[in-house]
Amino acid sequence: MSKAHVTFSAAEFNRGHEHASMGRDNLLGILESCICPAALVGSLWVLAFLFEGDVPPAYLLLAVLTFALTFPGEPRLQASKAGSLLDIGFNWVWIAGLLGVTGFATGYIRQFDQQALVAWLWVAPITEVALTLGLRMAAPAIINLQGARQRALIVGMNEQGLALASKLKSSPYSRVELAGFVDSRSTERLSAGATYPLLGKLDQLAAIAKNDRIQVIYLSLPMASQPRILQILDELKDTTASIYFVPDMFVTDLIQGHPSAVCGMPVISVCETPFRGANGMVKRLSDIVFSIGILTLIAPVLLAIALAVKFTSPGPVIFKQRRYGLDGEEILVYKFRSMSVTEDGGVVTQAKKNDNRITPLGAFLRKTSLDELPQFINVLQGRMSIVAPARMPWRTTSCTANSSKATWFATR
Repeated sequence: MSKAHVTFSAAEFNRGHEHASMGRDNLLGILESCICPAALVGSLWVLAFLFEGDVPPAYLLLAVLTFALTFPGEPRLQASKAGSLLDIGFNWVWIAGLLGVTGFATGYIRQFDQQALVAWLWVAPITEVALTLGLRMAAPAIINLQGARQRALIVGMNEQGLALASKLKSSPYSRVELAGFVDSRSTERLSAGATYPLLGKLDQLAAIAKNDRIQVIYLSLPMASQPRILQILDELKDTTASIYFVPDMFVTDLIQGHPSAVCGMPVISVCETPFRGANGMVKRLSDIVFSIGILTLIAPVLLAIALAVKFTSPGPVIFKQRRYGLDGEEILVYKFRSMSVTEDGGVVTQAKKNDNRITPLGAFLRKTSLDELPQFINVLQGRMSIVAPARMPWRTTSCTANSSKATWFATR
């Protein structure tokens, strides 16, 4: 058999990933990707008609910006109802905040009827929730409209193959009917997958695919088995089945990886900071918007706590603690002082339960996390981010132990 070499350009690699993530060959996937932009843009147009009598150019521009920010919509069918509602709420707060700041900064917000905008803030997410729940209810009927379920088999009864089988079996939205597995190993080594039928061995794969009318084949083989994979692909070239590769990376930390390209060369991003490029700009803008808004709202609370700390125990109101920031750099984090000491030397002993260094007011502040409120100032400064893991104190006695338990902490 001649050797076959399969190559992909970076553009083809990324297009394939987008195709799979959007599910364009799946009607449910198409509807999912359209729900969010349709709800936000559609509700905006309806409100424009109600308040303006038509859709002025300003509303058309806002609709275009909204569509660009929200398409394609997030896949939510596989998530729980509560998870979907929370995701819709957080997503809308971010979009509305970004559009609002842009409108105020440019003065363009004066082009709109203020009552229409206020109504849109409420109507848009309600519409999206209604459409999402409606799609959940209509999903079985939509699946039936797409015809009979596709028969599939999985090549390789290993960990990732069994995980895929479990997903296909448990998902109420899957159009795939799993016929079984194909694997050349002895049945004793395949006991973990005893609940699924073993259709045959690898050298019988092509015949099984034809005789059992298999429409989809998932190759769940180790990535190191390139010669065997190429041989299988060569044997399947006369079948009409769609073939998908299920790499073993999806059962490791690479599950969060996504396709990218370096100078035209396809790569998989395993761990990537969100503070770079366009994503970094959007994240920083979001932090600025939300920190300003939150600090404005909690200003009276900050003042009251500051006065309480000042008059209940001697010492500074704000405790500046050194912690690990982005790239492991040292940063100063602000907290309301909750202890009678302000230790921040080379070695710091973390507070413990019933620690006599904690003041009575400090105990309440720590229990309710109110001592952390000044950290929104750190967010505004750019030292911290609203959505990020907690920063570890700089060289505390528990730092080494904690860092061994928090995998990939330095890059998050």
